[in-house]
Amino acid sequence: MTETSSLPLKPIVVGANHRSSSMTMRDRLFVEEAHVSRFLEALRAEGIDQAIMLSTCDRVEVQVVHADHGAAARGITVALAKHAGLDVDALEGQVYVHSGADALRHIFAVTASLDSLMIGEPQVLGQVKDAHRTSRDVGMVGPELEGVLQAALGTAKRVRRETAIGEGPVSIAAAAVQLVRDLHGDLDTCSALLIGGSEMGELVARDLVSGGIGHLTATHPVEARAQAVARSLDCHRAEITVLPDLLADADVVLTSLGTRSHVITGNLVTEALERRRKKPMFFIDTGIPGDVEPAVDKMDGAFLYDLNDLETIAMKGRASRETEARDAWRIVDEELSAFKRDRAERAAVPALTRLRSQFEQARELALEDAGGDAGKATRLLVNRLLHDPSEVMRTAAAAGDRSDWQAMERLLERLFRLDIGGPGK
Repeated sequence: MTETSSLPLKPIVVGANHRSSSMTMRDRLFVEEAHVSRFLEALRAEGIDQAIMLSTCDRVEVQVVHADHGAAARGITVALAKHAGLDVDALEGQVYVHSGADALRHIFAVTASLDSLMIGEPQVLGQVKDAHRTSRDVGMVGPELEGVLQAALGTAKRVRRETAIGEGPVSIAAAAVQLVRDLHGDLDTCSALLIGGSEMGELVARDLVSGGIGHLTATHPVEARAQAVARSLDCHRAEITVLPDLLADADVVLTSLGTRSHVITGNLVTEALERRRKKPMFFIDTGIPGDVEPAVDKMDGAFLYDLNDLETIAMKGRASRETEARDAWRIVDEELSAFKRDRAERAAVPALTRLRSQFEQARELALEDAGGDAGKATRLLVNRLLHDPSEVMRTAAAAGDRSDWQAMERLLERLFRLDIGGPGK
């Protein structure tokens, strides 16, 4: 596949995401970070010289600029199929293909996190930047693709700046972390205690660690389980027999036992608050049934949230992002229009440059022939500039093709802002 240099390059996208394909297919197509450069070289072997590769759990996508839509789409599909160890036919119905204006809008939407499984995901912008950097390092980002990517990145930043699409937790774990921040401020000054080891409890604990929690301790009624959880989370471990001491030191208590009995009672919390001199405690109860006695929520200085509370907050966050998405799409469309207008204006530059050069040559020759007579020079210049256009227009009029003449007339009106049919004709 060879690229025709005389044809304009246009954006083309081929990929698989959470809407187009199964998780199994995306797992086959997934390209590990260490192998992305090798995949880009495979694209180069298919005749594609400008491309980036996005490979995440929800999306495997190649964005390119190329002169031939069909050839580029086939080349990308072949490279994806080879990587996955599949026949090209196996990708039919599992991948999407966009080109031209549709591809451009898709690239802008992806970068602004409007095409994600969860709208507003903050990680997407970083993923696009990483993909851009990798392609640039292997020499597969030319000026055309660079222009598209910079415009898309600028649009994403504007969406973040002018909308709240990235704000508000959208998962139970994120809701828990946000509530902890609201109560205690910076997480790096907080201590957390995880009691139990359910999947949800560990998920929230991992988000706390990712959020920068200063200290995390895990405990469990079964010592072997406590050790396993501590290894999994790479945190401290303590015996549950010292639970009163652990509570007194904990700003955040995360429970995930669900043993049909309250491991955290009102009396334990009362004692802990007294030892903490009323410094507030935040309880996240992910146990089913609950691990924390409901009366705890009525105590001064104690704040209790269960799974229902966290899910309600997450649902509000998702609804808010959907609302903000309308403004985000408006921004995307505005930036797309500006980008297309800028590219169209740039496309006119070479012709305008040649026209200016020709006019300048005519001006210099008129000055030379006029021998210093300014009036004569201007008359010569006007006559010479109008000579060729006049000949072409007279020929068109003589040919009797009214549509051709009318097209020229309309073009003259636009180019020189003439009122051809007005007074003085």
